[in-house]
Amino acid sequence: MKILKLSLLTLGMGLSGFAQADFVGVKGEVGYWFYDGKANMSSQFPDDQDLDQKGSAQLSLAIEHPIPFIPNAKIRYVNLDTQTKSETLGQANYKVDLDHSDFILYYELLDNIVSVDAGLGATVLNGDITAYTGKRVDIDKTYPIAYLSGEVKLPFTGLSAKGEATYTNFDDARITDALAEVKYKFADNLLIDLGLTAGYRVLNIDLDNYDNNDLKFEFKGPYVGLEAHF
Repeated sequence: MKILKLSLLTLGMGLSGFAQADFVGVKGEVGYWFYDGKANMSSQFPDDQDLDQKGSAQLSLAIEHPIPFIPNAKIRYVNLDTQTKSETLGQANYKVDLDHSDFILYYELLDNIVSVDAGLGATVLNGDITAYTGKRVDIDKTYPIAYLSGEVKLPFTGLSAKGEATYTNFDDARITDALAEVKYKFADNLLIDLGLTAGYRVLNIDLDNYDNNDLKFEFKGPYVGLEAHF
């Protein structure tokens, strides 16, 4: 989390001057994700356990520039802190506390009414899952990811629709993070563009034979947010 905050601060402040000069564009989004899902540590229970419905802030910051051959950069972050609905001896079967961060380098393949971005990066998982028995598995891993995003704008309305996804299948880990959203841009001027977003996100994490456990997480649900483009 400290690394993420430092990265956001460095990107946001260090490049703000270029952004004002219309050399670099800074795009940030702050949202709130209402999620539930499932979790499992296979050595404890044979079946996936339903998670309580929770909510968490999700953050995104992208830096875009016109320099050819040098990729744009994007950081995404969300903290997932929840527990199972089912209990044993008055304790939740599982408690989950997981930071999920993406560090992405990407290129704009199209940038018009239809926009398409593609790139590569790394996803960082940091946290733990604890069973009611007290057994805890600490998670601290980084995996490579592929990134793809597409957006379609409806001219003269301020409305657009977007899909975004990352994927990895590496070192006994399979992680899929996908979202679909609609956006309404209510302010569009030389200084800043502002838009309201609403969408649905699904994050699936399968870690096979991690610390002698098969760990499975599914987080899914709607979100709302505010996007600013400088």
